[in-house]
Amino acid sequence: MTANWTKLVEYGKKACLLCASILFFAGLCTGQPSVSLAPKSGPPTSNILVSGKGFKPYDAIDIYFDTTDKALAVADGMGAFSKIAIKAPAAASPGKHWVSAVQRSGHLGDQVVFNVNTNWSQFHFSASHSGFNPYENVLSASTVAEMGLRWTVPTVGQVESAPIEVNGLLYIGAGFTLYAVNATSGALKWQHDVGSFVGGPAVSGSAVFLSSGDHNVYAFNANTGALLWTYQTANGIVPTTPTVANGVVYVGSWDHNVYALKAKTGALVWQYAAGGSVFSTPAVANGVIYFGSDDSNVYALNANTGALLWRFATGFFVDSAPTVGNGIVYVGSWDRNLYALNASSGALIWQYTTDAAVRTSAAVAGGIVYVASDGGFVYALNAYTGVLLWDYNTGSGDDGFPPASPSVANGVVYAGFQDGKVYALEAANGSLLWQYTTGNGVSSTPAVVNGMVYIGSWDNNAYAFGLRALDGAKRPALSLLHFDPNLKVN
Repeated sequence: MTANWTKLVEYGKKACLLCASILFFAGLCTGQPSVSLAPKSGPPTSNILVSGKGFKPYDAIDIYFDTTDKALAVADGMGAFSKIAIKAPAAASPGKHWVSAVQRSGHLGDQVVFNVNTNWSQFHFSASHSGFNPYENVLSASTVAEMGLRWTVPTVGQVESAPIEVNGLLYIGAGFTLYAVNATSGALKWQHDVGSFVGGPAVSGSAVFLSSGDHNVYAFNANTGALLWTYQTANGIVPTTPTVANGVVYVGSWDHNVYALKAKTGALVWQYAAGGSVFSTPAVANGVIYFGSDDSNVYALNANTGALLWRFATGFFVDSAPTVGNGIVYVGSWDRNLYALNASSGALIWQYTTDAAVRTSAAVAGGIVYVASDGGFVYALNAYTGVLLWDYNTGSGDDGFPPASPSVANGVVYAGFQDGKVYALEAANGSLLWQYTTGNGVSSTPAVVNGMVYIGSWDNNAYAFGLRALDGAKRPALSLLHFDPNLKVN
């Protein structure tokens, strides 16, 4: 009996080991589902790759953006799927949204957050200085009238440069200081003093770049403010906002030079001497850098080598930052003209004479170019012909300081002027939709992003305007998600 009992015990042990092995390998295939995204954040219309594991082998998996079934995948023999493409809806509001992957055979699945966020990372939105945010879906011609003041941040010095918003932080150059504040609340995260007046910031990757009156270009850690590197120019203040493209930082200087610096180290790539001081923030597009100079010329250089491609002579100083779009370079001059030049050859396509000097950068959207003059006007011109479509007179002309460069988003033009007011105009016809009066003149180009408008004023304040707090979407219950029977397997 003892022998039989021993055999029975051995059989029991083997059975237990077999069951444990089966459960272990089954767990590899059908454990707790998990989902991952690449990328984890981005603007509306972003392409998102969804991967998952721990699902039932060979089961159909529905992938939802919030509550909408966007794609159908089939798990492999290990219960996994990889890189299923979905797109964030164009109407997805800024903030958290939920991507869910759910088995059709039962409501077993997982959910992860995709953060809808658009970055306004450098002057006039991009390296080409389009001034146009194509992703804005909160502020519009029908909603902007309801916009109110969300917060103000006092600065030590006037805010003349354009604020920059990246990943929830707003960067503001004022006086001798660069500030990084929470874009939603205005709470200070860090600040860095450089000992001389600062220009506008630009952000690329994990670094924020800044020009200064002490002849230097600076790079700081964008999250902490720690100094990464400095580069000293030959002899002169650096009045232009840095432009960053393809790992290179471009700045213009009072010493007549344009500098190209490696973004990671600050090492000089090349420099080019114009015939006068360079107050014109360079634009970069399609491997070419464009800028103006106080020698009255517009220049186009090879962005990699600094070799001259062409130059175009205007009638006076060119402090306007060029805007590149539609194969055309739009640039203003103190001679009161806005010029449209062929981006490849520099040939004149058209010019439009305004009421006063044009020191602002143009914005281009939907076949229309918008520009502000020192005389207090906003002009809307056909981008291809230069024909006037409409103008708006703020009545606030002042030759002492230029107004802000206009910005465009979702059918609205935003502009600031010497009268201390910020204006929102309907892009189609120039009608006034909204305005706000600060304590002094406004030459700070508005950043219009994530349902907010950020500007600075000569009254030593930065301002944030918006409709309301935007938190995104609520987390949906997996059991309440309904699959689309018409979807086909990706």
